[in-house]
Amino acid sequence: MIFAIISLILGALLGYFCNITIPAEYSKLFSVALLAGLDAVFGGLKAVTLKTFDNVNFVSGFFVNILLAALLIYIGDNLSIDLYYVALFVFGLRIFKNMSFLRHYMIKK
Repeated sequence: MIFAIISLILGALLGYFCNITIPAEYSKLFSVALLAGLDAVFGGLKAVTLKTFDNVNFVSGFFVNILLAALLIYIGDNLSIDLYYVALFVFGLRIFKNMSFLRHYMIKK
C-alpha cells in the first residue's frame, strides 16, 4: 500500500512540474480519462485493504478504463450526445464510494 501512495505522490509531482498543455478541444477526453484513472487507483487501494489486489488486473483495468472512457466520450461528441456528464457523474460517484470505504477502514483500524 505504501508503494501505491508513493507512486501517487511521485506522479502528482511529475505532473505538476512538467509543462504540458492540453488543447481545449481535448479537455473533455482528458478530464474523463483522468477520473477513470483515479477510479482505478482508488479501487486498487480498496482491493489492497481487502487483500484481493492483483497487479495484472489493476494495470489492465487502469489502461482499459482510461481508453474506454475516452472512446465513449469521443463517440458521444461525434454523435452530439453529452456522455461527458454521465461519465463524470459515474466516476465521481465511484471515487467517493471507494474513498468512503477507505476512510471507514482507516477509522476502524
